Amino acid sequence: MGLLERRIFRLNERLGHLAEEERLAAAELEVHRHLDDDARRDAAVSGNPIDREDARDTAADVGRFTRLVDGIQEKRRRLEAKRDRLLARLP
Repeated sequence: MGLLERRIFRLNERLGHLAEEERLAAAELEVHRHLDDDARRDAAVSGNPIDREDARDTAADVGRFTRLVDGIQEKRRRLEAKRDRLLARLP
């Protein structure tokens, strides 16, 4: 096996790990979205300052996990493009 093939295999392994990382982060994001929905509803209904603070906190969590998932997806796209370029070089 040549250097090019080994590089492609390593990229495929990294892509597999990223896919699992993305799956876990997306699942966590869904949990935080549900918590955020509940917290926003509670804040709107009660008007309690603590509920409003909880809603701000959960919204921030959703933002963090959204950025995490977006970052993983961007990294995956870059690695896939790199793999495609290497595959195109195969004889």
